[in-house]
Amino acid sequence: MASISTDKRGNRTIQFVAGDKLRRSIRLGRLPIKAANTIKARVEALNAADIAKISIDRETAEWVGRLDATLHAKLAAVGLVPRREEITLAAFLDAYRAERGDLKPSTRTNHRQAADNLLACFGPSKPIRSFSADSTDGERFRRFLVGLKLGENTIRKRCQIAKLFFKHAKRRKLLVENPFLELVGAVRSDRAKFYFVSTDETARVIEACPDAQWRLLFVLSRYGGLRCPSEHLALKWSDVDWAESRMTVRSPKTEHIQGHEWRTVPIFPELRPHLETAWDQAPEGAEFVIGTNRRTGVNWRTQLQRIMAKAGVKPWPRLFHNLRATRQTELTNQFPAHVVCQRLGNSPATARESYLRVTDDHFQAAISAPTGAPRKALQNPVQSAAVLTRSDSQTTNTSNEQTPILPGLARACDCLPNCPVLPVGLEPTTL
Repeated sequence: MASISTDKRGNRTIQFVAGDKLRRSIRLGRLPIKAANTIKARVEALNAADIAKISIDRETAEWVGRLDATLHAKLAAVGLVPRREEITLAAFLDAYRAERGDLKPSTRTNHRQAADNLLACFGPSKPIRSFSADSTDGERFRRFLVGLKLGENTIRKRCQIAKLFFKHAKRRKLLVENPFLELVGAVRSDRAKFYFVSTDETARVIEACPDAQWRLLFVLSRYGGLRCPSEHLALKWSDVDWAESRMTVRSPKTEHIQGHEWRTVPIFPELRPHLETAWDQAPEGAEFVIGTNRRTGVNWRTQLQRIMAKAGVKPWPRLFHNLRATRQTELTNQFPAHVVCQRLGNSPATARESYLRVTDDHFQAAISAPTGAPRKALQNPVQSAAVLTRSDSQTTNTSNEQTPILPGLARACDCLPNCPVLPVGLEPTTL
């Protein structure tokens, strides 16, 4: 238990016995007794948790997180809370990014962009502890991104990464709550950018490709369904099984997920001629299937746009993603969804959200399908139930159409015999 003492000048002091059996004092200065009692209750909670070696409750943790520097330093001096680190936003972000050596180059780029936005929005010298869940910091950051004229999915992605940064700060106990927790970070598919690449467009682009390597690079996306460029660059000739007509595709994007480090993809008939040509032209001892255009900084998208211009094909949105999505749509029309997803390395939910397209062929198939003969008007609920449980192609038996529903179908029952009960009653007689 703690106690409050007051001197002649009105200065209040909280005293308590710590876990080492020594008496500690916290000088509060001139405070109303109500405020002093509030602090006293928190001191008792902190001291009890320290003695029992347990975590403090959520409410007390939030109270400690909101303390000003002066009172926090007094509590730290008597061992009730750890000394507060005055870590700035810039120092925290630099330290976090330095720790994440496991990130791939593209992810590191995304993290750098989100960090730059946070620094531009809040300033590099803002203390981490000054962020709080009940402030408008999260909303302020989103409004800042909107002001940069970024796309909705880009804004969501930056918010998602900011949420990750401050989740780490909370784990390190630099914060009580994540101020960005309520921000929406899920990236949604932009259906305005959905496009189905026709076989005619595909053939014209292949014809305009400058060499066999570019033709193979294009068809690996269009007919192999590979992710570009990571899975193209990881594909080796040793992964190609000509006898079994299949190849092992290694996926850098999903290699951190157990069981998704690689997948087996058929060498589809549309793909095989281009793969064979590239094999015939490959130099002796070549390791990778895509042997050219491998240097860092090569922009395949720009080069593909030049090839499409030469072919007279208008560039579609998200050039390589829509090639892969087109292949998933084609294969789903022929095979079960789980089989196609295994071949392309995604999930049915992801396929429905981001890959599958509705094509003109789907509409043509719908309007050309036979509709069947029109149904007759239903006479009564009994007939309704019967019709709903059979197909339209079934024939109906009309031989009993004139039979009354009950009298025509009922069968007469025999009369019960008139046998009186014997005087001895129902129970059997005893000997």
